[in-house]
Amino acid sequence: MDATDLELTESMPEPSATQSRLLVIRLSSIGDIVHALPAVAALGESFPQLEIHWLVEARYASLLAGNPYVRRILPIDTLSWRGGLPPLAMLEDMAGTLMGLRGSAYKTAVDFQGLWKSALLAFLAGAQQRVGLAEPWMREPSAAVLYTQRVAATGRKHVVEEGLALVEHLGARVGRWQFPLPRTAADDQYLDDQLARLGARDFIIINPGGGWKAKRWAPENYARLIHHLEGRLGYKFLLTGSPGEAAPIADIIRRAEAKRAFYFPSSVVQFIALARRARLFLGGDTGPMHLAAAVGTPLVAIHGPTDPARNGPFHDADIALYNHAPVNHTRRNPNANYIEGISVERVAEAIEERLARANA
Repeated sequence: MDATDLELTESMPEPSATQSRLLVIRLSSIGDIVHALPAVAALGESFPQLEIHWLVEARYASLLAGNPYVRRILPIDTLSWRGGLPPLAMLEDMAGTLMGLRGSAYKTAVDFQGLWKSALLAFLAGAQQRVGLAEPWMREPSAAVLYTQRVAATGRKHVVEEGLALVEHLGARVGRWQFPLPRTAADDQYLDDQLARLGARDFIIINPGGGWKAKRWAPENYARLIHHLEGRLGYKFLLTGSPGEAAPIADIIRRAEAKRAFYFPSSVVQFIALARRARLFLGGDTGPMHLAAAVGTPLVAIHGPTDPARNGPFHDADIALYNHAPVNHTRRNPNANYIEGISVERVAEAIEERLARANA
């Protein structure tokens, strides 16, 4: 522990003083919310009387449904700010949300996001203590000026561990990582019906999409891989993705000349149910991969511009294939290349190796 760590820790109140109302800020996206779940669970386990509220983008609020550690889910829509101011009605709704935050008398706000907008929301909520990571661990380091306490994550490798550093600073005890994700009887029944229709008792999930092109393996590689695997494995192959990815997925299946590969549309909660039943998940550094990791699905992950040590699978038996390209978070570069340097043969070998480990 360095001098900065010691000073911050000694400035904290005794754990009993945290038995009040705390605001978690992790707005987006799917993977980032998943990665914050163990830290929030540790808070809830350590301080059972603590009332935890979570501020989250409305489109991702379903991920928190039924979370036993979150007393109140606070949906907000900040994504609409991209490209200009939102409509007046949306501004009024956001103003109402902010007024509600200030009226909730939060003692502490913990910002897991590390952006100006999330730090500003913590400030506007009026929390006495605003806790976030220190500048070297933030996406927008200058936003740390709005925190009252900055926590170093020295020696933490995975982003889950960075979040745990924040709650350990508040006195939480960390044990086994918990990922309380939603599950409903209706979604399980939907899966039963759809899998029976496809005759997919044993299946592998393949998720070829991703938020930005530089994080995706080329579609032709997926087509070649599926064609190869159909000749070696007896599983069905369920390709998942958003409605906007349906056409590229159909093209992958067509090019693969596959007889046991199908596009499988689903909601986020339905995907979680699907991942719980899959023999293996294959995909890049995307929300679906992190959901699959959280529910313990065997994984093979393909990484390019993001480091799997920080953003990849965290189970020892899982396999992350990494081309060791420079870490680059430039998302909207129209000239970006697909992930290069990872062959179809290498991915196929990794899949067979991970399946063997799961069946050992």
